Amino acid sequence: MLCLVPSELVRFYSRFLRRPEVICAPSCLLLSGALTMSLQSPGFKMLRLQRTKLGGLGLRLYRGLHHKPVMAVRREDVNAWERRAPLAPRHIKGITNLGYKVLIQPSNRRAIHDKEYVKAGGILQEDISEACLILGVKRPPEDKLIPKKTYAFFSHTIKAQEANMGLLDEILKQEIRLIDYEKMVDHRGIRVVAFGQWAGVAGMINILHGMGLRLLALGHHTPFMHIGMAHNYRNSSQAVQAVRDAGYEISLGLMPKSIGPLTFVFTGTGNVSKGAQEIFNELPCEYVEPHELKEVSQTGDLRKVYGTVLSRHHHLVRKTDGIYDPVDYDKYPEHYISRFNTDIAPYTSCFINGIYWETNTPRLLTRQDAESLLAPGKSPIVGVEGCPTLPHKLVAICDISADTGGSIEFMTECTTIEHPFCMYDADQHIIHDRKYNGVDIWKSWFTAKVSYSQIKRVASPSVEGSGILMCSIDNLPAQLPIEATEYFGDMLYPYVEEMILSDATQPLESQNFSPVVRDAVIASNGALADKYKYIQKLRESRERAQSLSMATKKKVLVLGTGYVSEPVLEYLSRDANIEITVGSDIKNQIELLGKKYNINPVIMEIGKHDEKLGSLVAKQDLVISLLPYVLHPFVAKACITSRVNMVTASYITPALKELEKSVEDAGITVIGELGLDPGLDHMLAMETIDTAKEVGATIESYISYCGGLPAPEHSDNPLRYKFSWSPVGVLMNIMQPATYLLNGKVVNVAGGVSFLDAVTPMDYYPGLNLEGYPNRDSTKYAEIYGISSAHTLLRGTLRYKGYAKALNGFVKLGLINRDAFPALQPEAKPLTWKELLCDLVGISRSSKHAVLKEAVSKKLGGDNTQMAAVEQLGLLGNEQVPRAESVVDALSKHLAMKLSYGPGEKDMIVMRDSFGIRHPSGHLENKTIDLVVYGDVKGFSAMAKTVGLPTAMAAKMLLDGEIQAKGLIGPFSKEIYRPILERIKAEGIIYTTQSTISS
Repeated sequence: MLCLVPSELVRFYSRFLRRPEVICAPSCLLLSGALTMSLQSPGFKMLRLQRTKLGGLGLRLYRGLHHKPVMAVRREDVNAWERRAPLAPRHIKGITNLGYKVLIQPSNRRAIHDKEYVKAGGILQEDISEACLILGVKRPPEDKLIPKKTYAFFSHTIKAQEANMGLLDEILKQEIRLIDYEKMVDHRGIRVVAFGQWAGVAGMINILHGMGLRLLALGHHTPFMHIGMAHNYRNSSQAVQAVRDAGYEISLGLMPKSIGPLTFVFTGTGNVSKGAQEIFNELPCEYVEPHELKEVSQTGDLRKVYGTVLSRHHHLVRKTDGIYDPVDYDKYPEHYISRFNTDIAPYTSCFINGIYWETNTPRLLTRQDAESLLAPGKSPIVGVEGCPTLPHKLVAICDISADTGGSIEFMTECTTIEHPFCMYDADQHIIHDRKYNGVDIWKSWFTAKVSYSQIKRVASPSVEGSGILMCSIDNLPAQLPIEATEYFGDMLYPYVEEMILSDATQPLESQNFSPVVRDAVIASNGALADKYKYIQKLRESRERAQSLSMATKKKVLVLGTGYVSEPVLEYLSRDANIEITVGSDIKNQIELLGKKYNINPVIMEIGKHDEKLGSLVAKQDLVISLLPYVLHPFVAKACITSRVNMVTASYITPALKELEKSVEDAGITVIGELGLDPGLDHMLAMETIDTAKEVGATIESYISYCGGLPAPEHSDNPLRYKFSWSPVGVLMNIMQPATYLLNGKVVNVAGGVSFLDAVTPMDYYPGLNLEGYPNRDSTKYAEIYGISSAHTLLRGTLRYKGYAKALNGFVKLGLINRDAFPALQPEAKPLTWKELLCDLVGISRSSKHAVLKEAVSKKLGGDNTQMAAVEQLGLLGNEQVPRAESVVDALSKHLAMKLSYGPGEKDMIVMRDSFGIRHPSGHLENKTIDLVVYGDVKGFSAMAKTVGLPTAMAAKMLLDGEIQAKGLIGPFSKEIYRPILERIKAEGIIYTTQSTISS
């Protein structure tokens, strides 16, 4: 005889019920031997059970109770598409066979008919207040909650989700015991009750259907057109057959050649991802490693599709050293970034996201990433009319996680089953191509003038227009409701009886729950369970943060609205806790930026409104000066006065250097040379130099050339150059003397006419036909970089061949002269270029064109190339010279109009660093670092990105306390350059290195 007290009996009994054979046929099992149970509580009596059917144990046990436990299945009434139930009829039959009463709230929407539940022993009844356990799938309306009951459903409260806090408050108020399926996990932390697999199955079917529609909109009929939405099939088997049929057509080679091989990328290794892959596997597919994706995306077999499954180690790296450490990541995920945007996404046709995102973990894709990914790329396939190539590789994203604003930053609204698709236009940050009340809607994802509820009422989903097809339905399993219900019920069933035995009026500690159920109780007896008391702290923390953010937002002043300013604003705008003010004297530019970014615009002219500048600076935490370099000292003085930190992309000029002690005395940080050149060139140099020193090596030579250029196809003008901002700095650069070290000897180069003698053809990237010339004083970097051992030290500028010669002609003519020129002052009579050139070459303004041409040619020494440049740029014509302080200022304005970038034109930057590194072994390492970046036609220019982003990153580091150094500094320390060099990779700025060793 075995004696059991009640708690032991429940555990004993429950364990048997969880056996599969019990679930299948609970009434057929016999418990052999004699079992005696002693129940001491009032109202219980001794029961002697001999060879009792286990199926009747529960019934006999409670025969002595005042009431019999009752369970109810409530109807789903929050979403019209919610046709699932937590249990199927066969599960209800098992429960009623155990002697429990089961109420079924009637519902015509439920996919499994009410009569099937009645046939299984359920009682169809509207009033479910008799039940002590009420099961559902999704949350009930707050006004339909019944006090002091045990409820089980997906509450979506464990992250203190703001939308569901009202529900949680009501649950606490009504002393309801809430069991959340999401927190039912085993000893390994793996969920034991979930719909995840069916979310993956439905999501994959949907996105294949969406791919068919999107590709058709782009001009391509594909086999995917014969796949429908998941809910259009009676069951998944029918959907699988449709996918197989499409796969058969693909295997016959019926995919359009001009779209190239299709690649599918899956994130996550859980049930969601596995469910999606089950459907994908019905296609003629080949799985490849992530590093193979680039090759198959370009040269793969069109008779199959390619897939890759992404794990953390494939794309996550630590910000400081580019390494993935799983243990460290679990502790400090905020120390990592994802390279998904650069290493995976550019070679992905369809991205299926199955991972959930926490706020301190890296995003997979940002809005800026989307702009880069949607920029037209160079396809190896040539399209023709009727058979076009795709505008970009990434066609569609299926975000099964439906985590708004999460790992995919620009997925800020879920789509719905009735409207499953939308187009995300990265250039405008909008969903587009929908109609409402007959009107085209362009809905900004930031400042919508049309509500999302209106968008959802649109008659048909959009697959046309520019951008990425997005599908992010948050109740995917509801599309296959019968199979999803049976799958979910199989997992839930083993835990139902102990949940039925729950008495919500009794303390939680007195309940005999298994760990799986006990740890899923969010609230009980009017309070949060101990494990979930953090929810209240999260709520308080969020409310406090929201309150504080209104008063303690970090304030940044950005001065200047040129091309570089926009990537700075975009980067800083990613942090909602930064308040940005933009100051400029160009009203139209500041207005344009104000339409795109949340800024406080201030119209002001720096250098003329010192008091206004000082007042504005005093209110900031940081100032970013993107003004011409001559204005930086004015800004720095204001920062010193108000003790405000400052960053700039420009050189630390002698004028700034004079303020060094004042900066130190003020206890502030002023960082200069944060752009490209100067900036990234310093950082790349210091990374190599510091690494060499760590192994005991010395630097024997360092040569760095960098240039911002038009892309080769847009370099068709006499200078082979175009301007994205004021040309004055570029023009004056050739007037500056230069000094460098070559094989131990100091070489001095005079500026002006003789600078042409220092121009050297570059033998790398021969297809670009480059030339270079030394820039400023390179020898000072021996001390700055700490490489006094170097016998060669040169920093120079790259241009296309012919640039230097054309500018040399301008120097000969006196066009590059910064001296005041009264004839160009506002009060002077208007002057034409012909008249100005007459003045410069010393002939009468009334001279005929031929006479002027001859005089100019003589001044140029008869150089036909230089003469052609002067003529082609209109400098001998009758066009009026812009008003300016000097001739070079006038020329700058003229060239800015003549040689600016036109629509659809893009720039590029080219940098080559070369090092000679002598190792302790005596071997010489010749190392090169190459950085080539192209501008985005619909996004930022290469120059804007490579200057603006490092500057913005340093600014953010200062705001966040990552940079602790004080004084006037450049980006020469590991504290600054290492994080920036790692973070630029995430923005698509990728550099390559190569080394050769010689004895």
